[in-house]
Amino acid sequence: MIDNKSTEKVNLSIKKLINIDDELLNKITTWMYNWWGKRDGYSFEATKCFMKHSMQDVRLPQTYGLFLNDNIIGMYQYALEDLSVRPDIYPWLANVYIDEEYRNMGYGRKLLETVKDTSKNLKNFNEIYLYTRHVNLYEKSGFEFVCDIDTYKKENRIQKLYKMNLKKE
Repeated sequence: MIDNKSTEKVNLSIKKLINIDDELLNKITTWMYNWWGKRDGYSFEATKCFMKHSMQDVRLPQTYGLFLNDNIIGMYQYALEDLSVRPDIYPWLANVYIDEEYRNMGYGRKLLETVKDTSKNLKNFNEIYLYTRHVNLYEKSGFEFVCDIDTYKKENRIQKLYKMNLKKE
């Protein structure tokens, strides 16, 4: 339970998304379509197909949703590939997203705080990677800056590569 700006208590939880209903699938598909699908030339239907098949229970990719009460407000995924120019490193934390209505309210940090726990399901991996244009966001959640990386994308070509160690200390 966290306390929002009013005195009302809210329930914030993370759930692995498997066998979700059409309403939830459409919501997260809309997020991803508007964020990268249109930009990268994917139709809504292709983005939806990607999202539907990114909800595996045991193998990758896996998708986790952040729920405020019963409403999904964010998500992230574990994937084997997220940056095509670096097929040598994996798995990736990808599609880290907070619904625009809930941004700048601390929910992004709450979402990232769950990565260490949910990554325990990645039993065969010692680290996870992510790339981003954000600075001083992922370090607060246990990620270490590795280097600047050339994504060779048209927009935001040079980004930051991060790694999180998953080994038990």
